[in-house]
Amino acid sequence: MILLEPHNLPFAASLIALFIIAALQIIGVGDLFEGADDIEIEIDADVADGLEASGFLDGVSSVLGLGRVPFLIWLSSLLFVFTTTGVFGQWIISSLTGSPLSAGFAGLLAAGAALPLNGLAVRPIEKALPKDETTAVGLQSLVRRDAVIQTGTARSDSPARAQVKDAFGHPHFVMVEPHDPQAELIEGETVLLVRREGELFFGVRYESPLLQP
Repeated sequence: MILLEPHNLPFAASLIALFIIAALQIIGVGDLFEGADDIEIEIDADVADGLEASGFLDGVSSVLGLGRVPFLIWLSSLLFVFTTTGVFGQWIISSLTGSPLSAGFAGLLAAGAALPLNGLAVRPIEKALPKDETTAVGLQSLVRRDAVIQTGTARSDSPARAQVKDAFGHPHFVMVEPHDPQAELIEGETVLLVRREGELFFGVRYESPLLQP
């Protein structure tokens, strides 16, 4: 089998990793990786705040496709693109020169090509996902960001739908309650998300005493 040839070992390992991720998702163990989204995007969010003016992060994330789809989908797509690019590339080089590249060098070249190619590959996946998808970034990364109440009035034990933008400027729709149980957050109001419990967020107005020095 061509995939098991020594010069294709990096791509065989990539395919095995893809199968492992798929198996973990099927049996439900993949939920253990949910925190990976939080870690990755929290780091990216810090970088985004420092580089927002230059637009550098927007360019990099657009090329790589980061933040467009949930992390495990992005990673699975990258593994698949890396495998197919590497194996097909080795076949072409072997046909032209009579011998393939070494496994290590081929792996480096395939990785360099797979990253931007994967950025293109996830675009149709992003369009196929539900518009209210909120797991493309870690939910925790949305805390400390502004949200606009979209529908209804948020009260204690009666959340309202709100829109919040992540570090990449992508909108997400979440359910928000007031952090102060006695407060109400009305439709059209911009609030600061200060904490979350599961998928429920809690917000405060900017004139709230909690935000005063």
